[in-house]
Amino acid sequence: MNVRNCRKCGNLFNYVTGQPICPNCKAKLEETFQQVKDYINANGSASVRDVARECEVDEGQIRQWVREERLVFAEPTAAGIVCESCGTPISTGRFCEKCKANTINSLNGLMPKKEAPQPMKKEKESPRMRFLDK
Repeated sequence: MNVRNCRKCGNLFNYVTGQPICPNCKAKLEETFQQVKDYINANGSASVRDVARECEVDEGQIRQWVREERLVFAEPTAAGIVCESCGTPISTGRFCEKCKANTINSLNGLMPKKEAPQPMKKEKESPRMRFLDK
């Protein structure tokens, strides 16, 4: 059993995986996420700073949710998040669509291409009888 102190409230809890926060704090964080999500849906052009101020949430937490692709802003510039590869403004995630496609293509190029299996050639069967040696 892995027991840890919650990073937010300090209470002991049985840690399994994920963030080192207790179930109570995790539930509160999920409620906050739903409030932020509802606010973004209602105010599509709101920036991260506006959302953080109105919902009383840390900007860093909102940016984390955007990077995890849990939140999507209507306008890429409103999120204030840029592609980690090329610096283009994006509305969610870590990379823009162009950089994602380039990465996938470069990874596909590293894999050796499999050749199609050739059909087995059947040898001509002779009309003679065959015996197995013992």
